[in-house]
Amino acid sequence: MEQTGVKAFLRRKNVNLTVRTYLIDALGAMAFGLFASLLIGTIFATLGEKSHVELFNTIANYAKGATGAALGVSIAYSLQAPQLVLFSAATVGIAGNDLGGPVGAFVATIVAVELGKIVSKETRVDILVTPGVTIISGVVVAQVAGPGVSAFMNAFGNLVKTATEMQPFFMGILVSALIGIALTLPISSAAICIMLSLDGLAGGAATAGCCAQMIGFAVMSFKENGVGGILAQGLGTSMLQMGNIVKNPKIWIPPTLVSMITGPIATMIFHLENIPAGSGMGTCGLVGPIGIYTAMGGGASMWIGIILVCFVLPAALTPIFGEILRKIGWIKDGDLKLDL
Repeated sequence: MEQTGVKAFLRRKNVNLTVRTYLIDALGAMAFGLFASLLIGTIFATLGEKSHVELFNTIANYAKGATGAALGVSIAYSLQAPQLVLFSAATVGIAGNDLGGPVGAFVATIVAVELGKIVSKETRVDILVTPGVTIISGVVVAQVAGPGVSAFMNAFGNLVKTATEMQPFFMGILVSALIGIALTLPISSAAICIMLSLDGLAGGAATAGCCAQMIGFAVMSFKENGVGGILAQGLGTSMLQMGNIVKNPKIWIPPTLVSMITGPIATMIFHLENIPAGSGMGTCGLVGPIGIYTAMGGGASMWIGIILVCFVLPAALTPIFGEILRKIGWIKDGDLKLDL
């Protein structure tokens, strides 16, 4: 009876202790928070550096400075936090990001928001209790857990980056395929790359994988989805195909194979590098290529690499693999159709 009572109370307070809630919904919303602050700030910083327009640098500084608050609010929004909890999450996000980076903000905000939801409107002094509990619990978690989780993620990210530098062929394949798959799954590849601080050659391989999925699906499904499908997937997200992948997982084979080709091309031939904010974005808003430019600063090899790895090779190779699978009956007409 007691367990049932607890479950009923949590359900009434809209606290859903599920993997989907935290690792799909919250992580996905976190990516939007990052895009609205750190990512857009990085783009403006690049514009300011290259154009020498001071306004761009000013905007970049403000946008980057808002990263913690944007993370807190975006995560709280995904958890359907009440107003006082939602607004208090800005403070928690700042503390979490300062003490533990994006992962610290993620952990601290989730704990704070769920506790804030539990006490919300349970007392006559809700205006004090709800933000107080939310902020105090979030800051305490940020102080206790932030440095540890940040150190672990940085260490793991450094391991991936070092391994990529030592074994650019095999790690180019692995990183490109895994991050590309993450981009298409209903989780955030951008958040993962930023959490791991994935830059350098590993960032370049991650970008290759993301572009292979986005451009690959866009071109391979042109027969079903036309120009709208190319724009929606090529500049938006290949996650749109997730419903079709569930129905027929074989449609995922062509872009994943292409990512395993373009990954080592990025690391070994063009030595493409990226910044963490651009590594997991692919061609979404052209953030991936912009990140490569930010990391490398130009040069003929860089531009040729961006054109081939991010656009030409995925657009050329994915339909070839797709046509092979169509001929053997693994992919049928309509399998890639989107409701656009």
